[in-house]
Amino acid sequence: MSLAFARTLSIFGHPMLVLPMAVLVIALAQGNAHEAAWSALGFAAFALLVMGYSWWQVRRGRWGHVDASAVHERSALNRFLLVALSAGAMLVVWHGGQPLFALGLALSAAMILVAVLTARWCKLSLHLAFAVFAACLLRELGLVWMLAALLFAAAVAWSRLALGRHTRRDLVAGAATGAVAGLAFWPLASHWTG
Repeated sequence: MSLAFARTLSIFGHPMLVLPMAVLVIALAQGNAHEAAWSALGFAAFALLVMGYSWWQVRRGRWGHVDASAVHERSALNRFLLVALSAGAMLVVWHGGQPLFALGLALSAAMILVAVLTARWCKLSLHLAFAVFAACLLRELGLVWMLAALLFAAAVAWSRLALGRHTRRDLVAGAATGAVAGLAFWPLASHWTG
Protein backbone atom coordinates (compact mmCIF):
# COMPACT_ATOMS: atom_id res chain seq x y z
CA MET A 1 0.00 0.00 0.00
CA SER A 2 1.15 3.55 -0.64
CA LEU A 3 2.66 5.99 1.81
CA ALA A 4 -0.07 8.49 0.91
CA PHE A 5 -2.67 5.99 2.12
CA ALA A 6 -0.62 5.39 5.29
CA ARG A 7 -0.49 9.15 5.93
CA THR A 8 -4.24 9.43 5.42
CA LEU A 9 -4.89 6.61 7.89
CA SER A 10 -2.50 8.19 10.37
CA ILE A 11 -4.30 11.54 10.11
CA PHE A 12 -7.74 9.97 10.55
CA GLY A 13 -6.35 7.87 13.39
CA HIS A 14 -5.12 10.91 15.30
CA PRO A 15 -6.16 10.84 18.97
CA MET A 16 -7.88 14.24 18.63
CA LEU A 17 -10.20 12.72 16.01
CA VAL A 18 -10.63 9.10 17.12
CA LEU A 19 -11.62 9.62 20.74
CA PRO A 20 -14.03 12.55 20.18
CA MET A 21 -15.74 10.65 17.37
CA ALA A 22 -16.22 7.59 19.58
CA VAL A 23 -17.64 9.70 22.41
CA LEU A 24 -20.00 11.55 20.06
CA VAL A 25 -21.19 8.31 18.43
CA ILE A 26 -21.91 6.76 21.83
CA ALA A 27 -23.76 9.83 23.12
CA LEU A 28 -25.85 10.17 19.96
CA ALA A 29 -26.60 6.43 19.78
CA GLN A 30 -27.84 6.61 23.35
CA GLY A 31 -30.10 9.53 22.42
CA ASN A 32 -28.20 12.07 24.48
CA ALA A 33 -27.80 15.00 22.10
CA HIS A 34 -27.21 17.42 25.00
CA GLU A 35 -24.23 15.41 26.26
CA ALA A 36 -22.95 15.02 22.70
CA ALA A 37 -23.07 18.79 22.19
CA TRP A 38 -21.24 19.53 25.45
CA SER A 39 -18.67 16.83 24.71
CA ALA A 40 -18.09 18.25 21.22
CA LEU A 41 -17.64 21.71 22.70
CA GLY A 42 -15.19 20.35 25.29
CA PHE A 43 -13.18 18.44 22.69
CA ALA A 44 -13.07 21.48 20.40
CA ALA A 45 -11.82 23.69 23.24
CA PHE A 46 -9.17 21.11 24.14
CA ALA A 47 -8.06 20.79 20.50
CA LEU A 48 -7.71 24.57 20.26
CA LEU A 49 -5.68 24.59 23.47
CA VAL A 50 -3.30 21.91 22.16
CA MET A 51 -3.00 23.56 18.74
CA GLY A 52 -2.35 26.91 20.41
CA TYR A 53 0.35 25.41 22.62
CA SER A 54 2.00 23.68 19.64
CA TRP A 55 1.87 26.82 17.52
CA TRP A 56 3.35 28.84 20.40
CA GLN A 57 6.27 26.38 20.71
CA VAL A 58 6.99 26.66 16.97
CA ARG A 59 6.68 30.45 17.06
CA ARG A 60 9.18 30.62 19.95
CA GLY A 61 11.60 28.49 17.95
CA ARG A 62 11.55 25.58 20.40
CA TRP A 63 9.90 23.19 17.94
CA GLY A 64 10.52 22.65 14.26
CA HIS A 65 6.91 21.75 13.46
CA VAL A 66 3.55 21.57 15.25
CA ASP A 67 3.46 17.76 14.94
CA ALA A 68 6.03 17.44 17.77
CA SER A 69 8.06 14.69 16.10
CA ALA A 70 11.43 15.34 17.76
CA VAL A 71 12.05 13.64 21.11
CA HIS A 72 12.24 16.90 23.08
CA GLU A 73 9.10 18.20 21.34
CA ARG A 74 7.16 15.03 22.09
CA SER A 75 8.30 15.08 25.71
CA ALA A 76 7.17 18.69 26.16
CA LEU A 77 3.84 18.00 24.44
CA ASN A 78 3.19 14.92 26.57
CA ARG A 79 3.88 16.85 29.77
CA PHE A 80 1.55 19.61 28.57
CA LEU A 81 -1.14 17.06 27.68
CA LEU A 82 -0.78 15.37 31.06
CA VAL A 83 -1.36 18.65 32.89
CA ALA A 84 -4.16 19.78 30.56
CA LEU A 85 -6.06 16.47 30.68
CA SER A 86 -5.68 16.18 34.46
CA ALA A 87 -6.84 19.76 34.94
CA GLY A 88 -9.74 19.16 32.55
CA ALA A 89 -10.84 16.07 34.46
CA MET A 90 -10.68 17.95 37.77
CA LEU A 91 -12.58 20.90 36.30
CA VAL A 92 -15.37 18.64 35.01
CA VAL A 93 -15.58 16.88 38.40
CA TRP A 94 -15.58 20.22 40.23
CA HIS A 95 -18.30 21.55 37.93
CA GLY A 96 -20.38 18.53 38.86
CA GLY A 97 -21.47 17.50 35.39
CA GLN A 98 -20.66 14.69 33.00
CA PRO A 99 -18.81 12.21 35.23
CA LEU A 100 -18.17 9.93 32.25
CA PHE A 101 -16.44 12.77 30.41
CA ALA A 102 -14.28 13.40 33.49
CA LEU A 103 -13.43 9.70 33.67
CA GLY A 104 -12.46 9.67 30.00
CA LEU A 105 -10.21 12.68 30.54
CA ALA A 106 -8.64 11.06 33.60
CA LEU A 107 -7.96 7.79 31.76
CA SER A 108 -6.57 9.78 28.83
CA ALA A 109 -4.23 11.54 31.25
CA ALA A 110 -3.24 8.14 32.65
CA MET A 111 -2.33 6.94 29.14
CA ILE A 112 -0.19 10.04 28.61
CA LEU A 113 1.46 9.39 31.98
CA VAL A 114 2.34 5.85 30.86
CA ALA A 115 3.86 7.32 27.68
CA VAL A 116 5.93 9.77 29.75
CA LEU A 117 7.09 7.06 32.17
CA THR A 118 8.04 4.62 29.41
CA ALA A 119 9.69 7.17 27.10
CA ARG A 120 13.15 5.88 28.01
CA TRP A 121 12.32 2.42 26.63
CA CYS A 122 9.86 3.10 23.84
CA LYS A 123 7.98 5.79 21.97
CA LEU A 124 4.54 4.51 23.00
CA SER A 125 2.12 4.98 20.11
CA LEU A 126 -0.54 7.35 21.36
CA HIS A 127 -2.32 6.99 18.01
CA LEU A 128 -2.78 3.30 18.73
CA ALA A 129 -3.44 3.76 22.45
CA PHE A 130 -6.32 6.14 21.79
CA ALA A 131 -7.66 4.08 18.86
CA VAL A 132 -7.83 0.95 21.05
CA PHE A 133 -9.26 2.99 23.95
CA ALA A 134 -11.98 4.33 21.64
CA ALA A 135 -12.71 0.80 20.36
CA CYS A 136 -13.18 -0.45 23.92
CA LEU A 137 -15.54 2.44 24.64
CA LEU A 138 -17.59 1.55 21.56
CA ARG A 139 -18.20 -1.90 23.04
CA GLU A 140 -21.06 -0.17 24.87
CA LEU A 141 -22.90 -0.03 21.53
CA GLY A 142 -22.23 -3.67 20.69
CA LEU A 143 -19.51 -6.06 19.69
CA VAL A 144 -19.75 -5.13 16.00
CA TRP A 145 -18.92 -1.50 16.80
CA MET A 146 -15.91 -2.54 18.85
CA LEU A 147 -14.63 -5.00 16.24
CA ALA A 148 -14.96 -2.42 13.45
CA ALA A 149 -13.05 0.09 15.57
CA LEU A 150 -10.36 -2.51 16.35
CA LEU A 151 -9.96 -3.17 12.61
CA PHE A 152 -9.48 0.56 12.15
CA ALA A 153 -6.94 0.54 15.02
CA ALA A 154 -5.03 -2.25 13.25
CA ALA A 155 -4.97 -0.13 10.09
CA VAL A 156 -3.67 2.83 12.11
CA ALA A 157 -0.96 0.57 13.57
CA TRP A 158 0.06 -0.46 10.06
CA SER A 159 0.19 3.18 8.98
CA ARG A 160 2.39 4.22 11.90
CA LEU A 161 4.78 1.35 11.12
CA ALA A 162 4.76 2.05 7.36
CA LEU A 163 5.52 5.73 7.97
CA GLY A 164 8.41 4.83 10.27
CA ARG A 165 6.87 6.71 13.18
CA HIS A 166 6.96 3.68 15.50
CA THR A 167 8.48 0.25 16.00
CA ARG A 168 6.49 -2.88 16.76
CA ARG A 169 7.35 -2.47 20.46
CA ASP A 170 5.93 1.08 20.43
CA LEU A 171 2.72 -0.24 18.87
CA VAL A 172 2.36 -3.11 21.34
CA ALA A 173 2.92 -0.68 24.23
CA GLY A 174 0.30 1.69 22.80
CA ALA A 175 -2.24 -1.07 22.18
CA ALA A 176 -1.77 -2.49 25.68
CA THR A 177 -2.09 0.93 27.30
CA GLY A 178 -5.26 1.72 25.35
CA ALA A 179 -6.73 -1.69 26.13
CA VAL A 180 -6.12 -1.34 29.87
CA ALA A 181 -7.70 2.13 29.92
CA GLY A 182 -10.58 1.04 27.69
CA LEU A 183 -11.34 -2.13 29.62
CA ALA A 184 -11.26 -0.16 32.87
CA PHE A 185 -13.63 2.57 31.65
CA TRP A 186 -17.06 0.91 31.80
CA PRO A 187 -16.54 -0.88 35.15
CA LEU A 188 -15.25 2.38 36.66
CA ALA A 189 -18.11 4.29 35.04
CA SER A 190 -20.74 2.01 36.55
CA HIS A 191 -19.10 2.34 39.96
CA TRP A 192 -18.73 6.11 39.66
CA THR A 193 -22.22 6.83 38.34
CA GLY A 194 -23.87 3.82 40.02
